[in-house]
Amino acid sequence: MERCRRAGYPFVTATHDVHNPHSGRVMQKLGMIYRYSYQEQWQPKDIPVTFRMYQLNFDGNDDGVYRKYWDSSEVHFVETFD
Repeated sequence: MERCRRAGYPFVTATHDVHNPHSGRVMQKLGMIYRYSYQEQWQPKDIPVTFRMYQLNFDGNDDGVYRKYWDSSEVHFVETFD
């Protein structure tokens, strides 16, 4: 992450399948914040999969959210966690 920050990237994103929560915990340990979930038709198995999108902003804009997956998916939502 520090390399991305030094390179001048404004943010980084990562996604994981909801059925692989361990990946989400790794993202959280890296300081990434859950932003939203979305569904897409996953290839090569051609099955619908729900992904969680995490983001870490380096530019000081903590409210900025990468919306590509949200905008391109008909099924998208924000989950609440206990």
